[in-house]
Amino acid sequence: MQVTANVRVVPIPSESAMHTGVTNVYLVGSGQVLAIDSGEALDHHKWMLRGYLAATEQTEIALTAITHHHFDHSGNLKWVHEFLHSDVLVHERGIPLLKGKLPPPEAVRILQDNEVIDIGNGVRPRVLFTPGHSVDSVCYYVEDTGVLFTGDTLLGNSTTTVQDLASYRQSLKMLSELPNLTVICPGHGQIVRDPRERLLGLMEHRAQRDRQILATLDGAGPMSAWDIMMKVYPENLDKRLRRPATRNVQTHLDQFKQEGRLTEVPGSRRKPNEAKLKREKELAKAQDKVLRQAKKIEAERATAALRAQEAPTTADWSRPPTYELIGRAKD
Repeated sequence: MQVTANVRVVPIPSESAMHTGVTNVYLVGSGQVLAIDSGEALDHHKWMLRGYLAATEQTEIALTAITHHHFDHSGNLKWVHEFLHSDVLVHERGIPLLKGKLPPPEAVRILQDNEVIDIGNGVRPRVLFTPGHSVDSVCYYVEDTGVLFTGDTLLGNSTTTVQDLASYRQSLKMLSELPNLTVICPGHGQIVRDPRERLLGLMEHRAQRDRQILATLDGAGPMSAWDIMMKVYPENLDKRLRRPATRNVQTHLDQFKQEGRLTEVPGSRRKPNEAKLKREKELAKAQDKVLRQAKKIEAERATAALRAQEAPTTADWSRPPTYELIGRAKD
């Protein structure tokens, strides 16, 4: 789907409650293009991307840059190199977090903050370090056309989870002040056509959450982050989002504590059940083996079906029917 003259989006359906319907992979430029994010290491992500390239694009992916290390954005980095022959671009803060996910070192280029990626024809995305959602989050900005790729720093249909609230607020402020900003291409959800309003709205949303949390704590006595979450979030919040919502509440509490606005009574973690952990690890190992075997069988069946289509029909007969004309054919 065309976003601007130089940007297309491949929206890949997602069933995760965290992903607002789709995970987006963007193609930037023409000819040898830049892909922003690689999608998740699932077959339908790979099929969608390859299918789009085959059916729609007269291009090849030369470079793949990711917005952060989370699996739904970086899961296919080895695959894009091996099957699409793309080099991979990663911010320096993401390298330690991508252990086992990267292609060979010669195919990896390390990005720095404010570095410009020149992909030709005047398209020059700039790397913007925007921590908050994760410690390695980056955005890419094409100032000439005002297109900003935000990964999970800003989503198309919902708010995002935050790891470091102070950093996140600084990142939102910096992005809201970008010159010529006209459109945001988020990691999940719809394209954002009112970018400054959305960025300012997210800043106000966090300020409102501050007020809600402080009001909940006022005169209530000690409360856990989970208890606070249950008070400040809507009753109809999808239960799958309660843990992420609690993490967001925790980021507010951490900032309040740093500012000296509240005290923390230390908790005590449950001691892990070593025997249970061992059983779970052994079960996961056995399940991984079954999954590998299932994938092998699936591949073998697909190959067998293809060979059956290619085999001559005479393979089905010990003596195939034959045909001849009755009488003599007319000239």
